[in-house]
Amino acid sequence: MTKECPSPAPGCPVLVTGGAGFIGSHVVDALLALGHRVVVVDDLSTGDLRRVPAEVRFVRGDVRDPGLDALLVEERIDTVFHLAAQVDVRKSVENPVLDAEVNVLGTIRVALAASKAGVAQVVFSSSGGAIYGDPVGERADEDHPLNPCSAYGVAKLAGEKYLAALAPDGGHLLTVLRYANVYGPRQDGRGEAGVVGIFMNRLLSGQDAVIHGDGLQTRDFVHVADVVAANQASFRRRVGGTMNVGTGIETSVRELYGLVAAACHAERPPRFGPGKPGEQRRSVLDVGRARERLGLAELVPLEGGIHATAEWFRLHRAGQGLGG
Repeated sequence: MTKECPSPAPGCPVLVTGGAGFIGSHVVDALLALGHRVVVVDDLSTGDLRRVPAEVRFVRGDVRDPGLDALLVEERIDTVFHLAAQVDVRKSVENPVLDAEVNVLGTIRVALAASKAGVAQVVFSSSGGAIYGDPVGERADEDHPLNPCSAYGVAKLAGEKYLAALAPDGGHLLTVLRYANVYGPRQDGRGEAGVVGIFMNRLLSGQDAVIHGDGLQTRDFVHVADVVAANQASFRRRVGGTMNVGTGIETSVRELYGLVAAACHAERPPRFGPGKPGEQRRSVLDVGRARERLGLAELVPLEGGIHATAEWFRLHRAGQGLGG
C-alpha cells in the first residue's frame, strides 16, 4: 500500500518492536538522535535490556499478546517500526509452528493494532535473503518471483501480505524493507543467527569455525548502519512500498571466512560440515529502487565493515550481546 503521508513532526513518538535486539537497538539509537520519543516493546527472548537507553520507555511484552493497540493509543504513536521476529532460518525449519506464531501471528497483531490506533506509518523489517529463493538472473529485484525455500521466508512473506491486507483504506503508509544478510556491532555470535557474528565469536575465542556445505554458497552482506539508514530515510521521507536493502554484491561464505579470519588475526582454516536444510545456494539483491527512493548510495564496504565489527567483538568479549 502506498499513499500520501505528512512528514513526521519533530519529536513525534515512535514504537520499535524488537528494540532490544541487534538491528532494533541500532534503529532506536538513530531515532533518539533525531529527537524522537521512543517506546520499545521486546520480550527479551533474544534481546538484551542493556541495549535500551535509559530515556526510552521499555515495555517487556510479546507482540503476539493482545493490548498492543492500547499502548499505541496511550503513547499517541506516529510510526511503528516492526522488527520483532524469530530470525533463525534453521530454527524455522526445525520448529515451523513457533516461527509462524511469532512471525505471522505477531505481525497480524501489529497490523491490527496499527489500524485501530490510527498510526501514520508502519515500517516492516522483512527478508530479501529468504523470500525470493535462488535469484533468477544476476540479482533479485522487488518484482522477482517469490519462492521462499524455508519456513522463515514463507512467514516473512505472509507478514508482508497481512500488513497490506489489514491496512485500512486511507489508513497508514506501509513500508516493507527486505534486508539482505545483516551484520555489524551487537550481532549475536552465540549460534542462532548471523554467520559473521558466529565466525567472529568462535575465532576470537580460539575455536574452529564451521562452514556448512562447500562454502561456495553466496550471500549479500549489508552493514547494520545501512539498514538503519534505510529505516531513517523511509520514515523521514515517508516513502511507502517495498524496497530491497543490501549491497548488490555477491560474496561466497569462503570469501567471507577469509575476511573475518584476517580481521580477527586468526590463521586457523575453517572446518566443513554438512549443509543445512532450508538454506539457498545464492542470494543477492538488486538495490536500485532503495538507492533511488531512499538515497542509499554510500554503503559500508564489506572489508571495512568486517574489520570494524571485529573491533567491537574484541571490546565486548566476542559478542556477549552488550550494547555499545
